[in-house]
Amino acid sequence: MSEFLQQVINGVSLGSIYALIALGYTMIYGILRFINFAHGDVFMIGAFVGYYAAPQVMKIAGGSVFLSAILVMLIAMIVCSVLGVTIEKLAYRPLRSRPKLTVLITAIGMSFFLEYGGQLVFGPDPKLFPTLFPSAAIVNAKNLVISTNSVVVIVTALALMLLLRLIVFKTKLGTAMRAVSYDHRAAALMGINIDTVISFTFVLGSSLAAAAALLYASVYPSINPLMGIFPGLKAFIAAVLGGIGNLFGAALGGLIIGLTETFVTGYISPTFRDAIAFAILILILLFKPSGIMGRHEAEKV
Repeated sequence: MSEFLQQVINGVSLGSIYALIALGYTMIYGILRFINFAHGDVFMIGAFVGYYAAPQVMKIAGGSVFLSAILVMLIAMIVCSVLGVTIEKLAYRPLRSRPKLTVLITAIGMSFFLEYGGQLVFGPDPKLFPTLFPSAAIVNAKNLVISTNSVVVIVTALALMLLLRLIVFKTKLGTAMRAVSYDHRAAALMGINIDTVISFTFVLGSSLAAAAALLYASVYPSINPLMGIFPGLKAFIAAVLGGIGNLFGAALGGLIIGLTETFVTGYISPTFRDAIAFAILILILLFKPSGIMGRHEAEKV
């Protein structure tokens, strides 16, 4: 039983990180109706911003672990927000009236640009991410270890998801986002600035990816310029599984993928850890392409 509980905690911790990344995919799809494949690489940039910012911030914070972690996360979120808005303005906005396939190919190109640009700037070798908060065992029993790392990841992810929900459902910009997601033209006729809403969506999605990157690097401290590929793909699968375009679905999908991956690793074999996520993607596309929480939308011809 304790081993099962250990897998659940590990799965929720990993799933919380996937959920934060998946929320970025699902928000951008909900507004622009395309998959931003560069989102996983924004996640990677967030980790490297944290890597370079942490030593300086720790000196300024004077040894306060909590303050250092908060400041490093805020810096990474701000830098990635600026990066996300820049990508949208330079790469996606000029193509907004073009076919979605054109934008999709551009997103893949942007992903490669960030990955190989990252290797040029940061170097191809893995780097050891600094310890933002020391890990200690809260519970240490037979087959069950609950560390502060797991608790921090779950609590931070939950707080950010609740904050996102508050922004989307209780603020004017959130209301504008929901209006634009239904109909761009009608929202524009109502006086909503579409460009501002889209930029704000990229700010939210990119900042959540940066926060997820710092949580991920705190648990798996080896970072490299290609580290965004697999977490990004799994978060994309989580968004599709939950129903892409649906915020609650993205969070639910992230938890399901995290739990499934952890149980497969613990009870079957780590070899199948990545394969099972893609098997889930194939199954969901075959039997329920709209996802668990998604709605079927008729295509106009």
